[in-house]
Amino acid sequence: MPLHETAVVERAILAQVISSRDDVAEAADSLQELARLADTAGIQVVGQMTQRRVKPDTGTLLGEGKLEDLSVACEERQANMVLFDNDLTSIQAYNLNKALDLRVLDRTEVILQIFARRARSAEAQAQVELAQLQFLLARIPVLEAQQRFKGGIGMKGPGESHLQIRNAPMRRRIAELRKKIEAIQARQLRSRAKRAWPVVSLVGYTNAGKSTLLNVLSGADAYVDDRLFATLDTKTRLVRLAEGRKILLTDTVGFIRHLPHGLVASFRSTLDVAVQADLLLIVVDASHPRVQDHLDVCQETLKEIGAGNVPALLVLNKCDLPGATETVTHASERYPQAIPVSARSGLGLDTLRLAIIEELKRCCMLWQLPSATSEI
Repeated sequence: MPLHETAVVERAILAQVISSRDDVAEAADSLQELARLADTAGIQVVGQMTQRRVKPDTGTLLGEGKLEDLSVACEERQANMVLFDNDLTSIQAYNLNKALDLRVLDRTEVILQIFARRARSAEAQAQVELAQLQFLLARIPVLEAQQRFKGGIGMKGPGESHLQIRNAPMRRRIAELRKKIEAIQARQLRSRAKRAWPVVSLVGYTNAGKSTLLNVLSGADAYVDDRLFATLDTKTRLVRLAEGRKILLTDTVGFIRHLPHGLVASFRSTLDVAVQADLLLIVVDASHPRVQDHLDVCQETLKEIGAGNVPALLVLNKCDLPGATETVTHASERYPQAIPVSARSGLGLDTLRLAIIEELKRCCMLWQLPSATSEI
């Protein structure tokens, strides 16, 4: 009878360094978000530790005393890994692994793990692999680059480093993946050029309810999960808003604070759906206590990918949940055209449909053509 190995449970302590310039409440929310990311990655959180410093330690991020406290806490709680809410340099990651004798990940690595698990399409898998390789290249300790093979007879310069030789296969693979993603993007652009209906793209903070909204508006059954980054692949559905009014509604990967630039760059072909859209629906969770921070992240990310000037409607989802009433009131004062909805109960969806129609009449060339009013 074959023996079955017991799966090792990943138990982690969360760690965070707050500088004197950081907002304490935002830092606490970020740490809580890291806990949710850990849960999505299948990691059990068994504790957390925060240190305030004027300036993070360049070698280990934490101070020497706090690092000892962290080591003791890991032993007491039987943690086999530490997750840092801060981004670590290659030297810090190396020193922390050596000092703690445990696996050490930062926020970016946790997000990469989640993306690797959730990628389903060939495009998403290529984008994740590209981001992982770029991250690995940046993470190799700098000290290794100082060791070089000396040039031979007739050769100039110091020769190739161990690092260059070791990285060559990764650089070749990165070049292959970029070509593959560019080819996918070219096919998508040709397909979009032939579209007969306006494209409306759902964008927003992760777990704001975009997939649920896609399902209820289209009658589809896209995967929905109450976890961060439940889906990475772009989903497109044909939606009939009214007589003679159809749209292509797309749902893309969610945004998050401190989203790694490597991921943004790697997923540019996916996020280009938002850039090429006729209208954006910026979906935020109205029940979240820091909804304005989430909206700021969305707007900054849209600018980063080149979609900052695409016409948009603000959708305040989950407006029927506890804590949303005050948020909706404040948001409506600041953004008078914001639309409160509940994707689960259906509240406000008719208003949203009418708002989409009116906005597309104003900004979309397809709906300004004479044939736009006829049923397709």
